[in-house]
Amino acid sequence: MEAYRLLYPMRTYLVVSGRGEETNVMAADWVTVVSHRPTLVGLAVSPKRVTWGLIRKYGEFVIAVPGLDMIDDVWIAGAEHGPEKIRKTSIEFLPSRAIETPSLKGALANLECRVVDDRTYGDHTWFVGEVVSYSYREEAFRGGRPDPSAGFLAHTYRSEFVTFAGRTYRPNVRTDGRR
Repeated sequence: MEAYRLLYPMRTYLVVSGRGEETNVMAADWVTVVSHRPTLVGLAVSPKRVTWGLIRKYGEFVIAVPGLDMIDDVWIAGAEHGPEKIRKTSIEFLPSRAIETPSLKGALANLECRVVDDRTYGDHTWFVGEVVSYSYREEAFRGGRPDPSAGFLAHTYRSEFVTFAGRTYRPNVRTDGRR
């Protein structure tokens, strides 16, 4: 087993890059928050991927949060390469608010990002993007909190995904150390 697999299951996202006929969508697990203020997100992409070249070319990308209803599109976006794979999906684009890279219609959320830094680590480039705008489905984020029943996807292994059971757990320990 490869050591990085011990970090799974990991949330799965769709990364939109490019514009017009060059628009591409890639599935990605290696995405995380880097900073709250300003809001920065990090994304690891192999230089072998079309997405890598499009992010470098245009300096922007969209992190789309897919729901369970998008699982087939997530699989195609992760298993196949290049913009031509989009014809095999039910993915629809819509204009983003602040950048030219489109967002995904039907996604639980879309975070529009402008690249502020990129560095190569091993066999991947770590792109850091500032979130310059975003949109989300109200029913997936009730009261500003994610609703686990919305069908957020996590990738476990190869072609297996899980969602979150609607149950919320809280620790018994308070922040003051008492139980």
